[in-house]
Amino acid sequence: MHPQPQNPGNPVLETERLILRKLTANDVGDVFAYCSDEEISKYTTWYSHQTIEDSVQYVDRVLGLYEQNDIAPWGIEDKETGAVIGTVGFVYWHPKHAKAELAYALSRAHWNKGLMSEAAGRIIRFGFEAMQLVRIEARCHLSNIGSSRVMEKCGMEFEGVLRKNILVKGQFEDLKLYAVIHEANARAHEGGWK
Repeated sequence: MHPQPQNPGNPVLETERLILRKLTANDVGDVFAYCSDEEISKYTTWYSHQTIEDSVQYVDRVLGLYEQNDIAPWGIEDKETGAVIGTVGFVYWHPKHAKAELAYALSRAHWNKGLMSEAAGRIIRFGFEAMQLVRIEARCHLSNIGSSRVMEKCGMEFEGVLRKNILVKGQFEDLKLYAVIHEANARAHEGGWK
């Protein structure tokens, strides 16, 4: 029997081109810059931010999650500019079953450069190492080709379509389900948690 893992929080993580770190109140302008883009919110559960106040409320909510040591997104900082260009992190974590769901958003100006795969890949590694996860999954709309590509580049496998899986913006949507498994963690956890 293993002790159930505790939330390791959001330590600063680095990749070749990015710094993954906690959002701060100073990031509101950067958050508004990409969250106000309707092309980005098109495939998300949230509506595009109409005013800076929407971004202030979002950042405040995330800061509250950090304070409660709940799972929360990392801000994606571009090393070149120092700007926050998106978020990545787990939106659901089930410690007993050693699984979590990954979600992300990225400024359109930074699409198709491999940055999201870089960020998501680092978070997946963190999930397997620091959170002892066995399964990490992610979902996307059927037509969200970019998100499917990110998942595939991160080693996630397509597992099927979840029909009418989520009510988003007044409409039930089918979602593609992807997942990646850590076999060594699975073997280590067999027998369960204390």
